[in-house]
Amino acid sequence: MSQSLIKVLIDTGELDDELARQLTSLLKAPQLNNDAILQVITATDLAQTTSRLLGIPLVNLQEYDFNSLCHHLGLSSLIQKYCAIPIGHSDQTLTLATSDPTNSEIENEFRFATGLNIELVIADINSIKKAIHSLYGRNIPSGGSSKKEINALDLARMVDLSDEELGNIEDLSQDDAPVSRYIHQVLLEAVRKGASDIHFEPYEDSYRIRLRCDGILLETHQPAVQLGRRLSTRVKILSNLDIAERRLPQDGRSKLKLNSELSVDMRVSTLPTLWGEKVVLRLLESSATQLDINKLGYNEQQKQIYLNALKKPQGLILMTGPTGSGKTISLYSGLAILNTTQVNIATAEDPVEINLPGINQVQVQPHIGFDFAAALRSFLRQDPDIVMVGEIRDLETAEIAIKASQTGHLVLSTLHTNSAAETLVRLQNMGIQPYNIASSLSLVIAQRLVRLLCPNCKQRYHISAEQSQQLNLPSSQTLFQANRHGCENCNSGYSGRVGLFEMMENTSDLNQAILTSADARTIEAIAVKQGMTTLRMSGIEKLAQGLTSFEELQRILYFS
Repeated sequence: MSQSLIKVLIDTGELDDELARQLTSLLKAPQLNNDAILQVITATDLAQTTSRLLGIPLVNLQEYDFNSLCHHLGLSSLIQKYCAIPIGHSDQTLTLATSDPTNSEIENEFRFATGLNIELVIADINSIKKAIHSLYGRNIPSGGSSKKEINALDLARMVDLSDEELGNIEDLSQDDAPVSRYIHQVLLEAVRKGASDIHFEPYEDSYRIRLRCDGILLETHQPAVQLGRRLSTRVKILSNLDIAERRLPQDGRSKLKLNSELSVDMRVSTLPTLWGEKVVLRLLESSATQLDINKLGYNEQQKQIYLNALKKPQGLILMTGPTGSGKTISLYSGLAILNTTQVNIATAEDPVEINLPGINQVQVQPHIGFDFAAALRSFLRQDPDIVMVGEIRDLETAEIAIKASQTGHLVLSTLHTNSAAETLVRLQNMGIQPYNIASSLSLVIAQRLVRLLCPNCKQRYHISAEQSQQLNLPSSQTLFQANRHGCENCNSGYSGRVGLFEMMENTSDLNQAILTSADARTIEAIAVKQGMTTLRMSGIEKLAQGLTSFEELQRILYFS
């Protein structure tokens, strides 16, 4: 916020004496601080006062479709630099919402960038910051990127590629080509928002780009439908895929440098659909920065159970849950603890998502016969102490993993089952003998990921009688729910995710149940009697702590 705005407010003489005195004292400070100003006058009052004194309209940003307009214009650097949001435009005029209309640079910069006349309106600073966060997410290092932004107007002038033009793709091979810069912008936005996947989706009359943030897909761009083939071709070039093959699915991998300080590693998948190729980019976390076991969501008892299993010289530890439930992060958090110079660790994965120095990581390649079972057999000839198998998919892999865990190796792997108890039944259904399961199994962990409520805007409410009975919580319990409008620090009231865990240790009672081929319900009842916290219990615990909402638990676990 500029000094000129504060001076204008004071010089009008319409502020009350106390407020004018406090603002005058702020002007004498060595550096004008927005936070200090907003402690004197609220953002809403400041906006209303500025609007009244300067005769400039005050607007509510929630009434405008600024999202599509900002993506259409492609002015993210200016929007973030000047904290100003375009909210409307005509053939000759761009309407710009700002909290500080006295800053002449705002008008000049946006006029130069767009070639349009600028009409200023006022919005409160907090709503502008919230809008910018919803558009671009967290700040990341600029790194001196020299790529010029491209807007939807530039893209709209481009036409679709014909079959003949696919032989001449010079424009798509250049990093500075319009479509290349556009994909660069989408990737940068995805990294800012902490997205895990980017979906490029063609339809008959439209094209959309969606980001998966905290497990939920959010629509962010709608480029012209005729750009579909150019976008998919550019991504395929980046991933060294066959650009002429559009009838069959393809998979690839690429690492793209976004600026001098930031690069993104991504897994690429193409799929022929009715109206063109759908492309999904999985953004891979290639560093070990997120592998702190204390930040995954384990309570103290659960964390100790996991650590105790990791200390054993042999045995089988299984992570279970659906795709995207955080199994890989949990496994690697354990491997990070075990990773010392005294042990030999080997992993077989499809694909290798996290790079952890000191571990021998192997990418399986089933198309040439090098699958999980083949990799595991090779590992056992390499003098391993600890083995991690990305997934147990078949009987052969399961048998080798169990045999390895019985012969002095610690084996970690994953299965796709809904609960810890169902994992034991699944192994038996695959053909593993109950006595082998009982003698090798050390720990089964079932898990899910739920979104965390934003600590800055979550809303308190009192539990209803129905929820009290459903969740077995006291009627006096205070719970929290998401602020659906969100704030500048979150996505619709949520920010980040945390794990729910079900830890089933192997005990003599469970061994007996396994040997008698007990069903999943019986096995779970025995485990709960011995102190196991189920996924439902873990979810209710997080709910009572104010970390997540009932709606989020209902989405992930479904409380009947």
